[in-house]
Amino acid sequence: MSNPQESNEVRIVRATSAFDCGGRCPLRLHVKGNTIIRVEGDDHPDSNKQLRTCLRCRAYRKYVHHPERLMYPQKRIGEKGEGKFQRISWDEALGILAAKLKETKDKYGPASILLMTGGAYLASLHNGSLAASRLLNQFGGYTTHYGNLSSEGAVWASLVQYGSVMVGHGREDMLNSKVIILWGWDPARMISGTNTMHHLIKAKENGARVISIEPRYTDTAATVADQWIPIYPGTDTAMMAAMAYVMITENLHDQDFLDKYTVGFDLFKDYILGKEDGQAKTPEWAEAICGVPAHTITEVARVYATAKPAALMDCQGPARSAMGEQYNRFAATLSAMTGNVGKEGGSACGGLMGIPIGHMFRMSAIPPGKNPVEMTGPKIKGTLDIRDRVIKRIHINKLWEAMLEGKQGGYPADIQMAWSVCNNYLNQIGNSNKGDLALKKLPFFAVNELFLTAQARYADLLLPVTTAAERSDLTYAWPSGPYYTYVNRAIEPLGECKSDLEICDMLAERLDIENFRLGAEEEILKLMVAQNPVTSKYVTDFDKFKNDGIHRVKMDKPYIAFRKQIEDPENNPFETPSGKIEIYSQRVADMNKPQCPPIPKYMPTFEDRNDPLFEKYPLQLLTPHPRNRVHSELYKVEWLAEVEPHRLWIHPEDAEARGVVDGDKIEVFNGRGRVSITAFVTRRIKPGVVSLFEGAWYQPDKSGVDRGACANTLTKDAYSGGGAAVMNTSLVQVARA
Repeated sequence: MSNPQESNEVRIVRATSAFDCGGRCPLRLHVKGNTIIRVEGDDHPDSNKQLRTCLRCRAYRKYVHHPERLMYPQKRIGEKGEGKFQRISWDEALGILAAKLKETKDKYGPASILLMTGGAYLASLHNGSLAASRLLNQFGGYTTHYGNLSSEGAVWASLVQYGSVMVGHGREDMLNSKVIILWGWDPARMISGTNTMHHLIKAKENGARVISIEPRYTDTAATVADQWIPIYPGTDTAMMAAMAYVMITENLHDQDFLDKYTVGFDLFKDYILGKEDGQAKTPEWAEAICGVPAHTITEVARVYATAKPAALMDCQGPARSAMGEQYNRFAATLSAMTGNVGKEGGSACGGLMGIPIGHMFRMSAIPPGKNPVEMTGPKIKGTLDIRDRVIKRIHINKLWEAMLEGKQGGYPADIQMAWSVCNNYLNQIGNSNKGDLALKKLPFFAVNELFLTAQARYADLLLPVTTAAERSDLTYAWPSGPYYTYVNRAIEPLGECKSDLEICDMLAERLDIENFRLGAEEEILKLMVAQNPVTSKYVTDFDKFKNDGIHRVKMDKPYIAFRKQIEDPENNPFETPSGKIEIYSQRVADMNKPQCPPIPKYMPTFEDRNDPLFEKYPLQLLTPHPRNRVHSELYKVEWLAEVEPHRLWIHPEDAEARGVVDGDKIEVFNGRGRVSITAFVTRRIKPGVVSLFEGAWYQPDKSGVDRGACANTLTKDAYSGGGAAVMNTSLVQVARA
């Protein structure tokens, strides 16, 4: 039989991508020989059920076959960060990494080994974080990080309020809504479930009134919104407090719902009416803070409270800030005040929007085991006391500081080497210039990567990895479901690329770790489906699942978060200590942290408009998702780069005050760094606010100016009381270059 990889016949392979993008799209990859020549999307015969592929997957073949893919192992021959490497064999590469792991453990102990893991080319079986953590657990342990850059504030808020992170509705449920408030939510760019925009447009066509609240006039707002309400970053909770004031003083809130399903509303009410602190949270009070006219706040409050049902979609953008979790807790409280939790056409809020059907997040058939480093010595907690799960770990947005300061700075270890798998953190966490210093100081750095990314340029050892097209795997449906996807290998690995699992498997032999890999690829995938309590319930024919590349769960009506808790509270309590929605949380009160009040509040933060630093840096910076990348991934794909140039959004008033016109070369700067970029002068952003899409690669020149205009050159390496990375809390200034 001839080798299909050498054939001139075109094969169609059913697969999907494994991007950390907010969607999961069924793909039909047309393959000739060992090359993807065309990408098509879902071919479901019912157009309303098709899972529509966005431009990122449409350009997938240009990513897989990009000429700058890393194709063979390399070792550094230049200075760290210079990007000069020499090709070596896999034998030499694995020998270097194995020797360095042994040397570091013997000299400094296993805690001095840092494992950096993340999203990027994320999947299940081959996910580097699972494979590498299992390997290092068997080797003796390691230090790692905690906290999700995208959603930690939302996770904390949802666990406080509901005791669960599964707070979403099936996206079709938006067709049952009379009013939809998009609060900091732009699914046209960040997806939030493959078919979210399709159903949002259908809801609009169905008569729903759509209101967008955020500093930018987003692509989503331009498509569906009846009204755009620009607001200053970091002040969302002030507007929410004023909306609560209107509902309470005009008796528009659902007191029966609050009495039956919540605890703590009276204490929240005292705060809103000013009985707690002497300041009533009136619309006029909020206007002075958030920049939204008092009459507009009053109108939105009345619309949201009286339309039945109404969906407040709070998402995660404003939660990536110094007020983080307060935003999501406030939104969830407003949803309870209007009686929209657990109801068709409503929403629970909480920012995460996930549903449990289709969610197969980082599940493995081979448990990674326990980390010996985390099992000994005192606990070193971060901010997630509500879950009591952080033991001797570093907050994700403090990695650079931990590398630089170690135990002396209060961190759990003095890091002597790091192994990066599935991430480009130099680009994606706060304060890239501090990251530059940390990685240059780090004695040894190994990086598994697809491209020579901003972070990979600092590696001592580069290990080339496969894309999802070069392996078989399982992926999850991201938040909206309800379906599961199977990735059939479309092509054989290019060059000398290997999957993260293969790399760990080969490394295990050199570290004298036995029985690391248990079975062939397909056997393990089959086991994963069978052992997962959710997939095993729905996917009963593995061969059909593999052949189709997708299993769609048939549902009579959309999934509604907490429907059971609302319809039958006696038998289905919330997973909180009280069994109810906790507007007041005793668990949070017991933490005794000023940044985490037991009821949701508006609180000024560092680098907001009240900060004395505002005089020097009078513009608030937003760092939203781009539409032509997945964070920093796909950055090199020329087709996608052409879609939207990387520019700074700035309002005409702010541009004119600085002598800037559209298309000018400008510099954006603060005390952390300086970037060079082109100005996009537009009324699609609120005066006093600028926007720089995250993910562009960090490229500092000899004078320290970042010519790639990475947003995190300007952001702070800090986190909120509930663990939110503060990517949208930064003050900057702009000047012509």
